[in-house]
Amino acid sequence: MTDSPADRIADLRRRLEEANHRYYVLDDPSIPDAEYDRLMRELQALETAHPELASDDSPTRTVGARASGGFAEVTHTIPMLSLDNAFEDAEAGDSDRERFHEVADFERRIEEKLGRKQPVFSVEPKLDGLAISLRYEDGHFVRGATRGDGTTGEDVTANLRTVAAIPLKLRGSDWPKVLEVRGEVVMLRRDFDTFNAWALEHGEKPLANPRNGAAGSLRQLDPAVTKRRKLSFFAYSIGDVQDGELPDTHSATLAKLREWGFPVSHEVGTAKGLDGLLDYFRRIGAKRDGLPYDIDGVVYKLDDYEGQREMGFVSRAPRWAIAHKFPAQEQMTTLLDIEIQIGRTGAATPRARLEPVQVAGVTVTYATLHNADQVARLDARIGDTVIVRRAGDVIPEVVRVVEEQRPEGASPWHMPKSCPVCGSELVREEGEAAYRCSGGLICAAQRKEALIHFASRRAMDIDGLGERYVDALVELDMVKTPADLYTLSVDDFIDMKRRADERDGTTPETVKQGKVASKWAQNLVEAIDASRSTTLARFLFGLGIMHIGESTAKALAQWLGSLAQVRRTPAPVLQLLPDIGPEVAASIATFFEQEGNLAVVDALLERGVTLTDEASPSARLRERLDFAALLRLFPISGVGEKGAASIAGYFPTFEKLVQAGASHWSAAGISKTACAGLEAFLADKTQRQALQASEAAMRRLLEAAPQPSQTSALPLEGKTLVLTGSLSTLTRDEAKARLEALGAKVAGSVSKNTDMLVAGEAAGSKLAKAQSLGITIWDEAQLNAFLAEHGEGQ
Repeated sequence: MTDSPADRIADLRRRLEEANHRYYVLDDPSIPDAEYDRLMRELQALETAHPELASDDSPTRTVGARASGGFAEVTHTIPMLSLDNAFEDAEAGDSDRERFHEVADFERRIEEKLGRKQPVFSVEPKLDGLAISLRYEDGHFVRGATRGDGTTGEDVTANLRTVAAIPLKLRGSDWPKVLEVRGEVVMLRRDFDTFNAWALEHGEKPLANPRNGAAGSLRQLDPAVTKRRKLSFFAYSIGDVQDGELPDTHSATLAKLREWGFPVSHEVGTAKGLDGLLDYFRRIGAKRDGLPYDIDGVVYKLDDYEGQREMGFVSRAPRWAIAHKFPAQEQMTTLLDIEIQIGRTGAATPRARLEPVQVAGVTVTYATLHNADQVARLDARIGDTVIVRRAGDVIPEVVRVVEEQRPEGASPWHMPKSCPVCGSELVREEGEAAYRCSGGLICAAQRKEALIHFASRRAMDIDGLGERYVDALVELDMVKTPADLYTLSVDDFIDMKRRADERDGTTPETVKQGKVASKWAQNLVEAIDASRSTTLARFLFGLGIMHIGESTAKALAQWLGSLAQVRRTPAPVLQLLPDIGPEVAASIATFFEQEGNLAVVDALLERGVTLTDEASPSARLRERLDFAALLRLFPISGVGEKGAASIAGYFPTFEKLVQAGASHWSAAGISKTACAGLEAFLADKTQRQALQASEAAMRRLLEAAPQPSQTSALPLEGKTLVLTGSLSTLTRDEAKARLEALGAKVAGSVSKNTDMLVAGEAAGSKLAKAQSLGITIWDEAQLNAFLAEHGEGQ
């Protein structure tokens, strides 16, 4: 009796899935390629004849439909962070701790923070490909995305289905309901060579290297092209996990991923302490050329997750992991010029223009000099002979000057004072290496980044105005600042689309359709118009002021009340507000000192942007603002906290302090050292004027703030809350906003300083930790009852 079509299809799928698993995961092929191809063709024929039996999990579905345009955006539930890098310093000393001091410091910080000697690390090769995330629901692959900027990537699901190493359906049955697996798409060396041989034979352009081959192949609009290039995949971490448990260590998690059908590098392992890390580094370095894939170093990760959580993160990188890069190749060339390159976020980076030179197989014409301090350390001068290195085999950098070959008359280089793009002041924060252009809203180099940020959901929330439209608006010179968005019409957007199509060499919509379907343009105009009504915090965040995140923007709005007060408040007074340090205060003040930025802010208000929640400054300012607190912020020699309090006690205003003079200061009991410091400070005209202006601003705020008797404390003022699990009646963002409106600080993790945890469905480790610490726990019903009682309910 012959098998039914359904039975035969099921059998073929099972055999092909097993063949994929043995080839890509176990590296132990079970059938020859010809037999694999024969089975695949038979399955394709059966599914074509019986479309009702088709399944998204089928091995035949590894080629999706041709994409109609660019890729959709995917917001990562948990950001895909990058790693800090460590390099060998051959000149630092002879011992391992000196030569590999960055790795030694990394390991030492973990020892000190966790109180452990020789902690255990998970170790793995640093694959040179493209980082991606794979989302599985109920064991089925549903979406794949590139890392992108760490927060938002590209949806490349159709292309990832062509990567046979990626399971479309997980093996086993104990996986979580939702599982996000992260890893690297690579092109194996043998597949790279095979493709290039085929390309040359067929008159096509060969790929430059395996990494570019992987990245470029995954971004092809036609998944069939991606499949022809034969990519591979190796898992190395997890992201979002829901309704399921994972092991307590990273190494055990990788083993579990293998069981579920994911390829994991055979070179992963564990190592103990610094000696174990460096032994692994040397062992993998010795095997590097014989590995089936390209690597540019190794990665060390603290193995246990509890330790990872305790170590936490810094900036956009974890403190519990580091990439240890292999030494880079170097070449010698001539430094022709030093140019300033302004990045999308305003960073001003010196860039060396070089006599072209081949480094690691690539022609290098430009190389980074990192920052002004690095130029000074190198003493790099135009005309010098320099050593160029491709750091991490990717970014060319100037690492040394050959001083003995310096031409006569070569002059030291100095950082320019203004931005070469917009002319705004280049600002260097105290203690920082980088200079930044302060013309964020008018600088053409920052224009796209500024507009994308301004329109983002947590800022002005202009729905639909994504990177693709912003690119077109900027490149066609239709928008120069965020204020220009509010002048755009439906016809402008239609014209933008037509011109962009013509520029890109595609057939304009007006030709293809006879007339343009303008609904998308109408939606954009309506979204821009809707954004005119917003809150002060959203507006401040949307301006893209350096260091100003959502929480700082909310704090400014809550404490100062209005845009006018924010604009007029100098850095020293801003520094007296909670959680605003000197760098943040200086950044805010500098932003509003730039005429170009002020012009854009005024234009936004003139074009109808309204801040709906402006109010008087907070009455609580009276607890924080006084002359003594202000004096402590200024560099007055001999005047510390007690001295400032004593001076302000006798002379409570700037005017009285100056009028009194040194003789009265001494008579009031102020020390000789403090009197001398005050005299020197007030003799400096710039410092004197800064203190005077700050005190005047402080008095202005205090006069505008209501008396404490006129206000009542918010019910959650001073309380720290944490949200965990899923809520059914409101989103996490809505819950956070309502709690903050009642005075709460909503944190992301549970600690001994947490006052309360709100636990929704499927609450996990945060709930357990809160219970162990004896923290008050509310369920969703208690939260809603509290919000309703205090006027913040549904």
